[in-house]
Amino acid sequence: MLSILLLEDDKKLASEISLYLQNQDFHCQVVNDGLKSIDLFKKNHYDLLILDISVPGISGIEVCTKIRAIKNDVPILMLTALEEVNVKVKALESGADDYLVKPFHFEELFARVKALIRRYKLLNNDNEMIVVKDLEINTDAMQVRRAGKQILLTPKEYKLLLALAKANGKTISKQTIAEEVWNINFETGTNTIEVYINFLRNKIDKDFEVKLIKTRPGFGYFLNIE
Repeated sequence: MLSILLLEDDKKLASEISLYLQNQDFHCQVVNDGLKSIDLFKKNHYDLLILDISVPGISGIEVCTKIRAIKNDVPILMLTALEEVNVKVKALESGADDYLVKPFHFEELFARVKALIRRYKLLNNDNEMIVVKDLEINTDAMQVRRAGKQILLTPKEYKLLLALAKANGKTISKQTIAEEVWNINFETGTNTIEVYINFLRNKIDKDFEVKLIKTRPGFGYFLNIE
């Protein structure tokens, strides 16, 4: 049984989400305070986190940032009652893999949870080494190195880099990236893809003379393999 940590201070909603997930064969532990959620995470194993943004203690976004500093690859789904683009971008920038706006249907929540866990398992079960110049992607260990230096990536950043690397120098459109890295219903109008490309450039290219991540204006992105 997979274990989920749910950070939600609305007791009624937390109870409903927990009951629903348990009926789908998940173990769901509920916490209503951001600081307490960090303590629980340090003491227990969780296969996925669901974090509300507006909670007592510290916000879900702050929790996400701290969790990423502790464990880089656990899937994180953020819940928010705010539909503003800047809130969604902040959630993703903090390391969240996906977000869901309240109110939502439990069926959609379940679909997002399954998708995140499935992608996480696929990443961990892929057994190959991809090399692009001095960039090495060990898909078995989910480790990335450039010129021998380890590069720490979030699961979403890793998935994006993997998609670019597997294209073998071909340009990938934003739509293809949205489908492969997120899902076909992902809201690409939030500029999230551009944000994550910038994240990757800061980690993969910034400290190196040769830049690997390239933009083909009007078409998409590719890795420079020449």
